[in-house]
Amino acid sequence: MRRDTFLKSLAAFAAVGAGALPVSAQAASAIKMMLPANPGGGWDTTGRALGKALLDAGAAASVTYDNKGGAAGAIGLAQFVNGSKGDPNALMVMGAVMLGGIITGKPPVNLSQVTPIARLTSEYNVFVLPANSPFKSMAEVIAQLKKDPGSVKWGGGSRGSTEHIAAAMLAREVGVDPAKINYVAFRGGGEAIAAILGGNVTIGGSGYSEFAEYIASGKMKPVGVTSNQRLKGVDVPTLKEQGVNVEIGNWRGVYGAPGISAEQRKALVALVEKAVKSAAWADALQKNGWTPAWLAGDDFGNFVDNEFASLRATMVKAGMV
Repeated sequence: MRRDTFLKSLAAFAAVGAGALPVSAQAASAIKMMLPANPGGGWDTTGRALGKALLDAGAAASVTYDNKGGAAGAIGLAQFVNGSKGDPNALMVMGAVMLGGIITGKPPVNLSQVTPIARLTSEYNVFVLPANSPFKSMAEVIAQLKKDPGSVKWGGGSRGSTEHIAAAMLAREVGVDPAKINYVAFRGGGEAIAAILGGNVTIGGSGYSEFAEYIASGKMKPVGVTSNQRLKGVDVPTLKEQGVNVEIGNWRGVYGAPGISAEQRKALVALVEKAVKSAAWADALQKNGWTPAWLAGDDFGNFVDNEFASLRATMVKAGMV
C-alpha cells in the first residue's frame, strides 16, 4: 500500500474512533439509569430488569444505577432534570405513580422537561392483609372502614400512587369521605412490604408482582385486585366482583434526558426496543407477572399527557385534590 493511501486510511479510522460512529453505537457504551425510588419496589425492579436486558441484548456495554427515592419520584426526577441535560446515555424509570405524585405534590419539576422514550409494562394493583390480620376479607375491612375510617391503616407507595388513589376511590364508593382515610405512604416497595409483614398497617396495596412471593408463601392474604376481570392465573376476586366499582391500572416506562436531539432520542428508543425483544426481558415479564405494553416516542408522550388529565379528574372526583 502506498504511504499516502495508508495515512489517509489511518486518518479515516481515527475519525471513526473519535466520534463518527452512529449515534446508536455511541449510546450503547454506558447507560446511566435513574431509579427514582428506594430499592425493592417496582421502579427499582423494572429498571434493573431493563438494564440486564440491555446488556444481554448487546444494546449497552454497561449499565449503572442511581436510586433516589422520595416524593413519588419527584426527587429523582429533579436530579435527572438538573444533572442529565443533553446526555444521550441517560434513562429514567417512571410510571403512573409519578403522575399522581406530581398532581398532589406540585413539585418544581415536571415531565415536560424530559424526553419520553417508551412505555414498557402494565399491571394492576392487589390489596393484601398481613397473614395474622384479624380481618379475613375485603368486606370485613370495608365494614371497619365505615365504622371508624381512621382505624384502618392503608399502606402503600407515595401519596398519589395508584394504590393511594384506589383506596380513596374505594372509600368514596362505599360512602366514606376519602379525606378521612388513614393512608401511610412509604418511600419504596421494600418499606411497604416490611410494614405489611410486620402487621404495622391494616391493609397494603401495590402491583401484584411486588407481593407475589409473599402471597405464594402465605405471608400475605390477597383480598382484591383493581382490574376489570380476574388476573390470569391469579385466584383473587376483583373489587368490582365484591360490589365496589373501582378499576385502576398501573404502568411503567422510561424517559430520556432533557435537551437530547431527535436522532439521539431515536437511538434510545431503538436500544430499549432491542432490549425488550430479548430473552432476559421475556424472563422478567414472566417472573414478575408484567404485561408487555410497548408504546414509543411521541405516541408514549401523548399517552402520558392523556393519562395525566384522566388521573387528575379521577383524583378530583375522589377528593384527593
